[in-house]
Amino acid sequence: MSYEDSLKILKDTVEIWDKVEKIAITDALDRNIAHDVIADRNYPAKPVSAMDGYAFAYDDSLSELELITDLPAGSDKEIKISGNKCVKTFTGSLMSEGSDTLVPVENVEVNGSKITIKKGVSKGFAVRAVGESYKKGEILIKKGTKLSYAEIALLAELGIFHVSVFIRPRVAIIATGSEIKDLGEPLENAAQIHSSNHIGIAMQIRKMGAEPILCEIVKDEATLVKKAIINALKSADILITTGGVSMGDYDFVKDTLKENFSVIIDKAAIKPGRHIKIAKSGEKYIFALPGFPYSAMVMCVLYVRVLINLWLGNDEPKITAIIDEDYKKRSPFLEFTAVNLENREGKNFVNLNGKKLGSSAIVNNLTNKAALLMIPMDKEILKKGEIVEVLMMPC
Repeated sequence: MSYEDSLKILKDTVEIWDKVEKIAITDALDRNIAHDVIADRNYPAKPVSAMDGYAFAYDDSLSELELITDLPAGSDKEIKISGNKCVKTFTGSLMSEGSDTLVPVENVEVNGSKITIKKGVSKGFAVRAVGESYKKGEILIKKGTKLSYAEIALLAELGIFHVSVFIRPRVAIIATGSEIKDLGEPLENAAQIHSSNHIGIAMQIRKMGAEPILCEIVKDEATLVKKAIINALKSADILITTGGVSMGDYDFVKDTLKENFSVIIDKAAIKPGRHIKIAKSGEKYIFALPGFPYSAMVMCVLYVRVLINLWLGNDEPKITAIIDEDYKKRSPFLEFTAVNLENREGKNFVNLNGKKLGSSAIVNNLTNKAALLMIPMDKEILKKGEIVEVLMMPC
């Protein structure tokens, strides 16, 4: 099936993620908020000075003012002014009743209580109007927003200390293969390699806003594979496996899924990763990804991120760019090729400088914040200067 059809099938099975917890805003960085945040008041509630100066009732004929008092920030002392009277007012202070303009301290000359305006200002200068930041009833943060420093600062300004966020989905990761060793284990012969899949995918999952769970590496034995998958699902919302989904004699993951779970996607017309399989166990998902690290990590973005984004409310990071060179397609499928993304004079460009041609094992093609160039099924070649679609990788 096409990538688009497979995504539709996946999305049609997804139910609302309603698992929520309440945490302090100091722990909420990069968490997805579970509700709209609505302003409960105007801010500022009254006109406020935006700098240090002298508050007065604007009159463009005035060149001298009479200072009657001062009003420090935080004081709610009631002062009324009119005519040529003024109040020394500090950044953040309330504007006195009757005043509508502030002349900065650097624009005046002070001689006792006499203030001479050396450089005039326009009416309303340096005054923050009621509701300048936000008005009562305004939606300030939408449900699903990933909280950055700015949203957390806004919550603090609102006086909110505890906030409800979506619980991070737990994602178990199993790398399978008798040829792979875990980190710290010695390689015993030239046929063995260290697994990078489970580590790379775990980092991707963390960037997607979910919680990775690293499981033990599993050898290519049917009983071991089945046991590992069933056990991992006990403590996870999503299970990702790598390896064991192709056409080999030792590819036991695909057999385990078909025999024990409901397979909703079996292969897709994409490169890399066309042998992908997605199954469900109740409300839980199993993504069986290929064994090559480049392919596995690309497929994690193409499918697992879609599910996590639907649950948490994240956006799909897709952009357009201009390709710097001709690119000839290497398969009849929808291709995803690692490219360098650059911004030059406000425009996005992509190129393949330093990217190696070869198999889906070349994980270093994803380094240096690579993006994914999407080459449609009906295209054989992309021409230099053509507008292309690019999918951002988590980084």
